[in-house]
Amino acid sequence: MVGDMGYHFPHVFGNEAIICYLRSDSVVRWLPWIIGNIGLSAAQGILRIKASRKAGFVNWEFIMKYLPLYQKAAWLTVRIGLCGVALSVLIGLMCALVQHYRVPLLRQLTACYIELSRNTPLLIQLFFIYYGLPKLGIKTDAPSCGMAGLAFLGGGYMAEAFRSGIEAVDKAQMESAYSLGLDRWQTFFYVLLPQAVSISFPAFVANVIFLLKETSVFSAISLMDLMFTAKDLIGLYYQTVESLFLLVVFYLLILLPVSLAGTLLERRIRYAGFGV
Repeated sequence: MVGDMGYHFPHVFGNEAIICYLRSDSVVRWLPWIIGNIGLSAAQGILRIKASRKAGFVNWEFIMKYLPLYQKAAWLTVRIGLCGVALSVLIGLMCALVQHYRVPLLRQLTACYIELSRNTPLLIQLFFIYYGLPKLGIKTDAPSCGMAGLAFLGGGYMAEAFRSGIEAVDKAQMESAYSLGLDRWQTFFYVLLPQAVSISFPAFVANVIFLLKETSVFSAISLMDLMFTAKDLIGLYYQTVESLFLLVVFYLLILLPVSLAGTLLERRIRYAGFGV
């Protein structure tokens, strides 16, 4: 429908009709600017494609130039990731013990924490720690926020992995240990813990790999990790293939040894003469 003041374009999406109103004078005023910018962007894209084809599919000079930057980012990612994993192991073990021994009040609080940590994204947790806690007077920097967020998320997953391993141990072995004169802590360290570790080790390794991969969201809080470096270089130089290639290579260098070591350790623990 055409009116005196402009143009009405009805568009139907589902059950709702959205009417877009455009003033004719606004369209005339901004149309050359829009067309010019579209043409300029298209020309820049064509020139970049031609340049990349002349240089080959992969710009190895770019890769070698920014390889040290990725190395620095990888070291930061590994350092924060390992610290977060270590803290998550401690939190998970304490929560698993509270759940196993059914400590009053703490058991309910632990259950709430596990459900909260496992059912909310790490990105939301990081935003709450980095942007929300300063409103309460608790200030933190980006690396500390990353470690805290990873520990908060991983603690819930580690707690469930350890709890399943502990509860899988036959109660008859606990009763036998008590009958031999071992107290609760001796029974835990010499009877319960070795078998629980053997049972829960595959889930533990899977959680470690999962947490290390979750470090890719640290770029949301301006942490110069691998993902932040790749996105920054793509935005600056439009070298998407090279930047993503380096990103994949460094994540493989970090995660593949963890996966292989976990598989070897799992076999040793399973068939080392203890456990199941």
